[in-house]
Amino acid sequence: MSPDVSETGRLLADVGGTNARFAWQAHDGAPVSDVQVLPVADHPTLQAAMHAYLAGLGRGRPALAAIAIANPITGDQIRMTNHHWAFSQAAVKAEFGLSHLRLLNDFTALALALPDLPANELRQVGGGAGEPDKAKALLGAGTGLGVSGLVPNGAGGWVPLEGEGGHVTLPAVSARERLVMDGLTRLHGRASAERLCSGQGLVDAFTLLCEADGVALSGLSTAAAVTDAALKARQPQALEALNMLCAVLGSVAGNLALTLGARGGVYIGGGIVPRLGSWFDTSPFRQRFEAKGRFQTYLKDIPVWVITSAQSPALLGAARALSGLR
Repeated sequence: MSPDVSETGRLLADVGGTNARFAWQAHDGAPVSDVQVLPVADHPTLQAAMHAYLAGLGRGRPALAAIAIANPITGDQIRMTNHHWAFSQAAVKAEFGLSHLRLLNDFTALALALPDLPANELRQVGGGAGEPDKAKALLGAGTGLGVSGLVPNGAGGWVPLEGEGGHVTLPAVSARERLVMDGLTRLHGRASAERLCSGQGLVDAFTLLCEADGVALSGLSTAAAVTDAALKARQPQALEALNMLCAVLGSVAGNLALTLGARGGVYIGGGIVPRLGSWFDTSPFRQRFEAKGRFQTYLKDIPVWVITSAQSPALLGAARALSGLR
């Protein structure tokens, strides 16, 4: 093996539509270390970002790599849904001389990390204690809307789900939600849950509500700006848009919990909800999560936890996937 290659080193990555988080693992079972966040807009390709991280690390090239990415993994060719990066898995493996490359959806990787999350990195929002051996649901709003979960394998372990549940049809229930849904349909041709439960979705919902109410937009063109307007200035349409995002997220989470029978609990990751802090706990999320008619009592007992980890747990999930641990 070339001297510039670590015989046991593992490159780990969690690639979203806004940021790519890289980390190093010295060997199987070693701690995840040297975490660095690189904005994807600063690098023309995934490979360029990988080279930049490894050059800065100065430990040579890894023998293996696991990349969790906000995208379905359906073949060799990967083209990101919410960014322009596109690549061939075989080409990346060859370029870096990897003995093994594992690609998996970023929320599948996050699901793999759920059993290892410490209690101090979780904040409960309603529900009871949960049943540890039952299915667990996972979703999170950020650049897009990620959805996954864990189901028991019958032998004391877990199988992570690989799906694209963020693209289910948006579950609008009120007149104002239907107004926004119609507007999103005009903009995009279809209104999926992700079209509202995401950073751009928050901006679009705010814009559509302002247009409907004849209110000037005041230059609020980013999710952070709309959130600040909602929570600090109490701007009516901004606050309504943020509440709407949380309400629809609650409906999607309740649907997912019913679909999986997630008596083990529902976990919320992504970039938006954890940043809302305790305000989220009093948002419409929990009420809409439980608002399932005859199954309200079933859902009332299911705990919801917001993942508050400072370091991306998907990196740990990527390491577990590389080790074949499920």
